[in-house]
Amino acid sequence: MTENPSPAQAGPDGFGPHGPTVAAPTHQPLEPEQLRWFCDPALLPFETTEEVQPLDGTIGQDRAVRALTFGLEMRSSGFNLFVAGPRGTGRSSTVDAYVRRVAESQPAPADWCYVHNFKDEACPNALRLPSGRATALAQDMQTLMDAVRRDLRRVFESREYRQQQQETHQTVVDTRDRLMRELGERAQQQGVALSMTPAGPMIVPLSNGRPMNQDELAQLPEPERERLGEVGEELARSMREMGEQVRQLERETHQRMIEQDAQVARSTIEPLVRGLEAKYSDQAPVREYLSQVQEDLIARAEEIHRAAQASAEPAEGQQPMPYPLAQLQQQREEAIFDRYRVAVLVDNGGAHGAPVVMETNPTYYNLLGRMEYRSQLGSMVTDFSMIKAGALHRANGGYLVLNAIDVLSSPYAWDVLKRTLKTGLLRIENIGEQFTPIPAATLRPEPIPLDVKVVLIGPPNVYYLLQFQDEDFSKLFRVRADFDTEITRTDEHLARYAAFIAGQVRDGGLRHFHRGAVAKVAEYGARLDDHQLKLSARFQQIADLVAEASFWAAKADSQLVMAEHVAQAVEEKTYRSSLMEDKIRELINDGTLLIDVSGECQGQVNGLSVLDLGDYTFGRPMRITAQTALGADGFTNLDRETRLSGRIHSKGFLILTSFLQSRYAQDKPLAISARITFEQSYGEVEGDSASSTEVYALLSALSGIPLRQGIAVTGSVNQRGEVQSVGGVTRKIEGFFDVCRIQGLTGEQGVLIPPSNVKNLMLREDVVDAVREGRFHIWAVASVDDGMEILTGVRAGTQRDGQWEPGTVNERADRRLRDYAERLKGFGRSLGPAEVPERSPAVVDERTPRLEVWPTSR
Repeated sequence: MTENPSPAQAGPDGFGPHGPTVAAPTHQPLEPEQLRWFCDPALLPFETTEEVQPLDGTIGQDRAVRALTFGLEMRSSGFNLFVAGPRGTGRSSTVDAYVRRVAESQPAPADWCYVHNFKDEACPNALRLPSGRATALAQDMQTLMDAVRRDLRRVFESREYRQQQQETHQTVVDTRDRLMRELGERAQQQGVALSMTPAGPMIVPLSNGRPMNQDELAQLPEPERERLGEVGEELARSMREMGEQVRQLERETHQRMIEQDAQVARSTIEPLVRGLEAKYSDQAPVREYLSQVQEDLIARAEEIHRAAQASAEPAEGQQPMPYPLAQLQQQREEAIFDRYRVAVLVDNGGAHGAPVVMETNPTYYNLLGRMEYRSQLGSMVTDFSMIKAGALHRANGGYLVLNAIDVLSSPYAWDVLKRTLKTGLLRIENIGEQFTPIPAATLRPEPIPLDVKVVLIGPPNVYYLLQFQDEDFSKLFRVRADFDTEITRTDEHLARYAAFIAGQVRDGGLRHFHRGAVAKVAEYGARLDDHQLKLSARFQQIADLVAEASFWAAKADSQLVMAEHVAQAVEEKTYRSSLMEDKIRELINDGTLLIDVSGECQGQVNGLSVLDLGDYTFGRPMRITAQTALGADGFTNLDRETRLSGRIHSKGFLILTSFLQSRYAQDKPLAISARITFEQSYGEVEGDSASSTEVYALLSALSGIPLRQGIAVTGSVNQRGEVQSVGGVTRKIEGFFDVCRIQGLTGEQGVLIPPSNVKNLMLREDVVDAVREGRFHIWAVASVDDGMEILTGVRAGTQRDGQWEPGTVNERADRRLRDYAERLKGFGRSLGPAEVPERSPAVVDERTPRLEVWPTSR
């Protein structure tokens, strides 16, 4: 690259120095001690983590813990919790620990079960029992049904019962035979006889005690035939009356036999049920249910009897029933007793304290429960015994912990969660019932009262999204517990950091850490947070480093994890993730990406950006160039014009434009066309951290003073020219340092950063060593003027009586802008009326001052 002449060599072309340039004052770079926090292992009051008790609780999350404790202990409706914080901050483990701690001090909630509704089979009844008694009731009911089946079969198969039934039945037979005999005698007295045929009783005339044939009947005198007809009609009426009398007797006998069966069943069942009622005398709903069971069993005693007879073992000499038919008959008998089963929905018998349910797959059915179906004769059927509990049932009376994103991403799960919390009722419904065009007959289980504390865990943006978009959210989740990503570095928190490491060692079966290794982990925590006075609260990343350091210690056959093993773990992790960084550095080294780290150049400066790959971030230097020319377009950002500029970057450019206008356009218009861009940038540019860099490039282009290419710049600028803090300053410095190291450190290279970012420096030790040896420098600059003095070696200059100090950067920039204005004004005077474009509203007549002809800057 051809370098521009130095300020002292610039010729007198109207843009060169007005006399000799004024050397800038010396700006002292930062001391090595300011570039990184070093944790002194001697300050740690232990030798190894074997002496440290594992962490109990959390570190530095006092605000979140207070909110969490309040929300868990607050029993009023609607005070559910949303725990907000990034992943890896310990939010889930903290919630689990505190929820279980609170739950242990509370009593175990009641059990719930479903039973048959004898009034409406489609609406099973829900029974609430004390903890542990639902399963006992189910077992007791099973025992009761076994006893009922056994005792009823014994009673109905007893000789006394069969004799009683036979005597009752024989009464009907004897009465019918007597009536038939009496009617037959009456018929014989009148010369006729009764004959039983398949079509029923028939009247047959007699002759000398024998039945007449048709010929004999025809030869009888007419009066005799008429008499026989009248006798037949009278006997037919008597037979009908006798039949009605017999049928009435049969009905009465059948009813008597039913009553006898009921009496036998009652005498058998009542003692069994009475014993169970005594056991549950303190549970009125159970006693009422048992009473209904007793009456239903007695009413169905005959059905039970018939089923028992059908499934009984065949008598000696009888052919056994085919196996499939026997199986079907057995199932029919079992089905009779299915309605008396108790379906336990929730059993808290073994619980110590309130339940804590952490549902990892919060789908609609996993939350609300479901009714399952089975195939029967080609159709799908269900009953109350196939009702299954959901997470809300299991957590009823306790705490339910859910991941907010999982709930929101599962269809209908968020809606059903809100509905149950609003109504306070757990109503089990299958999803299909809400959308089927034709309502189908199904179960409608009785709703269960809900008393649960729901804890949602999610990132902060999800909380704010729900807060603004869902009107029910603020009513249902009134407590927010915020988990921070950083904690203040104090002796107490360092001690708890060590306790956290000790806990990870014990839980993971790792090697214990020497205190020097603990100090390196703490430094890594500060580096993760990019702050010398803070420690990272992203404990998942800390735990990963602890595990990896233990791995490398084991590889080195070391009994303890030392500081070098932690450093190796960090280096290995960086190497695994830094492929993209190495590729970009290679492109810079071979000249594909143009970055100069030595020499000087006008209107060109190295800016610093940060690339975030998700699990790895690194800094990348980028060349920023500016060109100026005579014109009236003002300052133009080429990235913005091509829509490669994000909104924050565009705002930063407008701010620097405002700064330049306020500084140089107080006594003249800005008659300039300036273009500025990020060279070799093909993606979107976002952020305002390069706004100070762009100012330096523009000032260099205006003043004609070249900038030192060995110095990179980061920092945003405000309208007063003050340099403001930016993010990622540590990675930015390291990215530029690595490029300089590869191309050769000259001792003249370094980085300009805002003073407010000094506390954010947690540089690698090799960078600190280079600074200590004078091979690399870092300056904290408070203003654009300070930065220009370091980049150019020329004083920025101040104004006195509206005039800039001669030979300074500002004076040369201002002189060029004034020259631009005068030259553009001269171009405006040279235009005649015929040469002025017709669209110019300023041209009215020849008396219009030509100064108004030249366009204003944008």
